[in-house]
Amino acid sequence: MGNAMRTAALLAALTALFMGVGYLIGGALGAVIALIVAIAINAFAYWNSDRLALSSHGAIPATRASDPELVAMVEDLARRADLPMPRVYRLPTDQPNAFATGRSPEHSAVAVTDGLMRMLNREELAGVIAHELAHIKNRDTLIMTIAATVAGAISMLSQFGLFFSSSSSGSKNPLGIVGVLLAAILAPIAAALVQMAISRTREYSADRLGAEICGQPMWLAAALQKIAGGASHYENEPAEDNPSTAHMFIINPLSGRGMDNLFSTHPNTENRIAALREMAGGGFDGGMRSASPAQPSVRRSGPWGGGTRRRSRGPWG
Repeated sequence: MGNAMRTAALLAALTALFMGVGYLIGGALGAVIALIVAIAINAFAYWNSDRLALSSHGAIPATRASDPELVAMVEDLARRADLPMPRVYRLPTDQPNAFATGRSPEHSAVAVTDGLMRMLNREELAGVIAHELAHIKNRDTLIMTIAATVAGAISMLSQFGLFFSSSSSGSKNPLGIVGVLLAAILAPIAAALVQMAISRTREYSADRLGAEICGQPMWLAAALQKIAGGASHYENEPAEDNPSTAHMFIINPLSGRGMDNLFSTHPNTENRIAALREMAGGGFDGGMRSASPAQPSVRRSGPWGGGTRRRSRGPWG
């Protein structure tokens, strides 16, 4: 099953779970009220997601004057992806990470941490930015907002059911009070698991499309390896310290180790790297070769350091 079909199936599962909770609780009016409130909350988050995410992490705008090479790189890759130029931000933290946000390609932003800029070389940074642009192109913010809306409605319904478990509403379902308690306790856990599964699925899709955008799967694979190794050294100031934005980052240090953990927002990094290696070795044709982005000279400092030079390897950079 492809990632798109898997995402659709998971969204359908969330919807079915929501309907099942409503059936078990049996309070039609309470279900309607909970759904309306959940939609209103998530609609606010959707329309303000970029501003809230950026402000919560102290994002600083990156401009052609302050970060000319970073902005030029994003511009080139956005052109390759046939996307409008997103806004670019720097996150003042040493932890290496990045995320994309915004309700649509026309209202999007890409943010990278200072630690990421210092850790990665130019090709690896291009792979990370291409991954984030893939999230924008795939409209993953919209998909995850829908998932959050339904999961939030399920949790709210469950809370209503638990609060009114002693009322007559519990007798309106075939399992009585047992059904209400099962819905109140198990449904939020199930909804969270499905929501996290959707997030993991979208990461795999963004990895693949990101590799096509930058033209080199191993650039992103190398970046993921470095980020996963470096993020654990900054446990006191994690970029994903805010749980509400954890799923947005390219790497979550709490991901599962040996397999895709049910309780993680991201796939296991080694699994992602293995998929990219398979992509690189499986007749990958270099991605979007029709684009001809500029190859700007890069003055390197630290990992970017060592003087000005022009890269020519691969279809980008």
